[in-house]
Amino acid sequence: MSGHSKWATTKHKKAAIDAKRGKMFAKLIKNVEVAARMGGGDPSGNPTLYDAIQKAKKSSVPNDNIDRAVKRGSGAETGGADYTTITYEVYGASGVGLLVECLTDNKNRAAMEVRTAVTRNGGTMADPGSVSRLFNRKGVVLVAKAQEGGKEVSEDDVLEATLDAGAEEVNDLGDQFQVISEATDLVAVRTALQAAGVDYDSADVQFVATMDIPVDATAAGKVFKLIDALEDLDDVQDVFSNVDVPADVMAELEAADA
Repeated sequence: MSGHSKWATTKHKKAAIDAKRGKMFAKLIKNVEVAARMGGGDPSGNPTLYDAIQKAKKSSVPNDNIDRAVKRGSGAETGGADYTTITYEVYGASGVGLLVECLTDNKNRAAMEVRTAVTRNGGTMADPGSVSRLFNRKGVVLVAKAQEGGKEVSEDDVLEATLDAGAEEVNDLGDQFQVISEATDLVAVRTALQAAGVDYDSADVQFVATMDIPVDATAAGKVFKLIDALEDLDDVQDVFSNVDVPADVMAELEAADA
């Protein structure tokens, strides 16, 4: 299992017990609003909006909040902010690369807060292109092994449903499968799963590392602290990393936290 997958597993478990639900809701709502602004308020004709709504619903965001975000984004309701996407490049402990994706209505505030979080948590801002070259933009679909109604899906089920649609690899994340494709094949992969009767948790275009950097427990702890600080910022939507935490190091960290 790749380091990216191990981090995805850790991130998923962390999200499941994250007490900052309000902050998570706000980020998901922002995604919905921006998707509606970019491609219109009809999910059937706007795949990005469809996926943003599905992700919000899977995370228990109230339907009223989602509906209002669609209306603000599409212009049917006033009060929508003018959001800009900015990506910052960062180095963490042991040369681990991070891409920090922001969605903000104030670029100066976002830049200052990201820089402050990075310098206070042992990271350094990187030159443009120095970290992003270590990642590719990919389609990433997460599929729960335990489906609604008690049905279980296997790796073979997921592969069979998505291979012809453009799936490049399927990773086992413990309680989920992660399907990676070209970014342009994301909708086809998601649609193929739906056609096969397989429910999915999320479908996003993400930065996926081309090569992971293995770290020891000390460096892993520093990287996780930096990522937590960045993810806590309101303007930060996602943090992508090429950290590889081997199973024995992860066990050591979990034991220390217990």
